[in-house]
Amino acid sequence: MKPCYGYIRVSSQKQGEGVSLEAQKDAITEFASRENLTITKWFEEKETAAKTGRRVFNDMIRELKRGRAAGLIIHRIDRSARNFLDWGRIGELSDKGIDVYFATESLDFRSRGGRLVADIQMAVAADYCRNLSIEARKGINGRLKQGFYPFYAPLGYLNQGGGKLKALDPLRAPLIRQLFDLFLTGEHSIRSLHQEMVSRGLTTRGGKPISRRTIENILQNRFYCGLTQNGRTGEVFHGKHEPLISVADFDRIEAIKAGRYTKKKTKHDHLLRKLFRCAFCDSLLTPERQKGHVYYRCHTMGCVKQTAREELLEAAVYRSLGQLQFTAEDVETMRARYETWDMPARLEEERQNLDLRLADAKDRLDRLTDFLLDGTLDRDAYANRREKLQIEIASLKEDLRNVADRNVSAEDIEKFFELMKSLAALYASAKPPVKRGIVENCFSNRTWTGEYVELKPSDRLVRARSEMLAPSGGGTRDTFRTLIELTSIIETG
Repeated sequence: MKPCYGYIRVSSQKQGEGVSLEAQKDAITEFASRENLTITKWFEEKETAAKTGRRVFNDMIRELKRGRAAGLIIHRIDRSARNFLDWGRIGELSDKGIDVYFATESLDFRSRGGRLVADIQMAVAADYCRNLSIEARKGINGRLKQGFYPFYAPLGYLNQGGGKLKALDPLRAPLIRQLFDLFLTGEHSIRSLHQEMVSRGLTTRGGKPISRRTIENILQNRFYCGLTQNGRTGEVFHGKHEPLISVADFDRIEAIKAGRYTKKKTKHDHLLRKLFRCAFCDSLLTPERQKGHVYYRCHTMGCVKQTAREELLEAAVYRSLGQLQFTAEDVETMRARYETWDMPARLEEERQNLDLRLADAKDRLDRLTDFLLDGTLDRDAYANRREKLQIEIASLKEDLRNVADRNVSAEDIEKFFELMKSLAALYASAKPPVKRGIVENCFSNRTWTGEYVELKPSDRLVRARSEMLAPSGGGTRDTFRTLIELTSIIETG
């Protein structure tokens, strides 16, 4: 009796739990008995044949080429291969004198006619897989366009079954929010953030502590800001699931990651760390404690090496804050201007402005396809611009949804007025975290030239003051929001 190998296969582990493998094995055993063949070894695989690289299949081919058996029995042609490369390897076995049998196919693989019929059947099987893949991709893209995410939920969300939105994980979603908030402070590297989240109890679904790579994946996954992406085409879509952060915050996270070239750990929690830059090379000044004093120095090779003591930087901040303070007359003028501010009209004006910007962004997105078709843009440039426009549209939609929630009350404005009348004194008596908040919010450019400190007042702060002092009165809610954030920092400190 001729010794042969038996090969049985299903496309997935889930299929392997059924009766398909046993059914194939029974059919091959019956065929071997009828043809006076002996099965000396079985090869069982639970993997698709549409792609190359099947481990069990490759091991079997290797052993057959070494002469370990005289024949190979497979249940059907589509069980052997659904791609032309693996099919060619089966043909090579036949060319080397190894008999290839198909238990349920009445064809002679050694004859020209039988080989031709087998080739045609394999081509049909390969085309079936190809068409199935195309239809699957269409289905995935369709679900993404509808706002659904047809993949496994990322950490912080739960799967609710097919056709349903991902739900927030009540256990992990709050911790994921904390993760984003901590990184947005700019005080954490991936390493320190990983340590912090492990200490707070963030785990995988299996209950194991998360890895540093998981932290990196979370920070770069747009799903958390309400967007989804087709990994094959790069297209970005607006998801219907509840986001954990805003699109604006996600953009800030990407900016923070792009500028991370400072030391991963600092031994001391210095007051003005990462707040001042070198005026010559724009590098962040690094604080160092020496002989009881903190010095800020630029460590860029070849750059100016003068250092600035922390007391000198603080004194400059105090003086500049004094110049930013409002006089009693300024406050009275601005209070009178604000009382004439028509909040509903301003809200409607902002809403209309956002609608116009959203319509313009959508129009530019529609025109992109025309640019691609007429050759103005190549495919890579088209994909890049499309992604940016889709993110812009998502951000504008988010602003529209939140426009009513960003209202600024008269009480908020009064708090701001009182704050700005004694800003320097408040800074002098504030705790370190509050001092940092004041510096960050009041000054947009903070540099050390090697001789003196340059502090540029925040553009939005200056604009708000000038608008509220203008004869026309009022101001924009965008500028007020920055001022209210500063008020909040002082109060919480």
